[in-house]
Amino acid sequence: MNIFDSYLEEILNLIQENQKKLNIKEINKFKGVSLEIPPANFASDLSSNICMILAKLNNVDSKKLALKIKELITENIRDFKNVEVAGPGFINLSLTNKALISIINKIIIEGKSFGSTTSNFSYNIEFVSANPTGPMHIGHCRGAIFGDVLSNLLKFNGNKVTKEYYINDYGNQIKNFVKSVYLRIREIKFKEKFINEKDLYPGEYIKDIAKKILNKNKFKFDSFDESYEFLEKESLKYSMEMIKNDLKKLGIIHDSFVSEKSLVETRTVTNAITQLKKTKFVEEGYLEPPKGEENKNWKKTKRLIFKSVLFGDDTNRALQKNDGSWTYFANDLAYHFDKVSRKYDKLINILGADHTGYIKRIEGAVKALSEEKTVLECKVCQLVKLYKKGTPFKMSKRSGDFISVNDLLNEVNKDSIRFMMLNRSNDVELDFDFDKVLEKSKENPVFYVQYCHARIQSIYRTLNIKNKKELQINNIEKDFNQYEKEIIKKILEWPKIVKISSRKYEPHRIPIYLYQLATLFHSYWSKGNEDEKFKFIQKGTISKNTMIITQLILIVIQNGMNILNVSLPNKM
Repeated sequence: MNIFDSYLEEILNLIQENQKKLNIKEINKFKGVSLEIPPANFASDLSSNICMILAKLNNVDSKKLALKIKELITENIRDFKNVEVAGPGFINLSLTNKALISIINKIIIEGKSFGSTTSNFSYNIEFVSANPTGPMHIGHCRGAIFGDVLSNLLKFNGNKVTKEYYINDYGNQIKNFVKSVYLRIREIKFKEKFINEKDLYPGEYIKDIAKKILNKNKFKFDSFDESYEFLEKESLKYSMEMIKNDLKKLGIIHDSFVSEKSLVETRTVTNAITQLKKTKFVEEGYLEPPKGEENKNWKKTKRLIFKSVLFGDDTNRALQKNDGSWTYFANDLAYHFDKVSRKYDKLINILGADHTGYIKRIEGAVKALSEEKTVLECKVCQLVKLYKKGTPFKMSKRSGDFISVNDLLNEVNKDSIRFMMLNRSNDVELDFDFDKVLEKSKENPVFYVQYCHARIQSIYRTLNIKNKKELQINNIEKDFNQYEKEIIKKILEWPKIVKISSRKYEPHRIPIYLYQLATLFHSYWSKGNEDEKFKFIQKGTISKNTMIITQLILIVIQNGMNILNVSLPNKM
């Protein structure tokens, strides 16, 4: 139930039906029309800019038009007890008690589905996709949580979502990874010194993998080449187990894992490029040398090229290396060919900050492969900076040259990480302050939201309230006070927040909204310490209005935190 959409539609239909009476012609360009919660200093419940938009389109006085529309609404829509014109032509609307009772009852009936919209698209959301050469690091963490919560959000609205991980298990980095494990095995078994050559992986986790392989296998490991096939399989198995365990600790479980190596071996790369040749998006040609850098290995070589400039990229992209083997982009193109073949309605990739320049080519590839029937949208998660006591914080680097997710989890719990990683928009850098997330105060958003839930549960325990169905209402005992009105207005915004978050793929709006709602609740609670009449429990009971407010808050906070997959303790 989204009252903003339903009431705005009702008003627009009313204007459409009375076009001649209003003496307006241009009514079809409603871009920018909104119905919002007005600022706190306004007594009304809703406010619309529709008169100013229509007046500009029809070159008429907005205030005069607003007065005519006010009259129409007053005569025809019974849910509003008061309609006012403010400023240059805003229409401010106040709900009748009957309408408000109906809305509150609908929210309580909808319960776990309140805020959701009816949608039935199929999504493939690819996120994390870290190279399987070691544990997840802090750079992967933000994108992992972003992708997981976005998936939960879209599922909340009734969509089918496949959470996917693309395993980059092909290429030189895998050979170097396997060689690193082999050398650690030789170090453990034959006491040979591990020589940290260029491109090898020196982290202690490599020793852990080597020990697991030695404990479960009696392979001789006399020769790297002879051991390679077996060792590659075992090393990748344990590496992916490590990554999956890290993800599980963060509350993330993928539905699907797709292997880059399998795409090469099943000739999916060849098939994808063959199709693009037919549509003239791939051709043989030459590329210019990379700009602004010297590359001694570069030479002018004829190779297959994808015409990504046709899709807004700044240059065409090579599909073959100098030796004729496929580039990483060629394999990635094949992966998206595979995605397109699975007939999803929408594809979403969650990328790290270092992949911004990659977006145009891969979005163009999907358009070319699907004949523009499938759209890929990429969302980039910017860097995370760790702070403690106001200065950059360096944790242990057992993993090598990076901070692992496991290091982070040893400092802060999963709930705090999930909430705080979404506390800012994905396209700006995030400061993760350890002191703040460990505080039990307003400065710690996740604590503040959880504490809101715990406080309400404490009221219910004190009064032994269990049956929430008794909260259905037929009337309102007395007008809601100013603090209750502000909370109700915020509650009414929840479906709108869900809708915008889903449409724009911006899940950070959820924790920000929940914190704002919790802040309103705690402010109201604090008023009881200043003035007895605002105490939630008076003479061993609770008023109907307060009961309504607490129940509405619980519904929204539980729905929001379920989307975030953050726990809600009953006691704190």
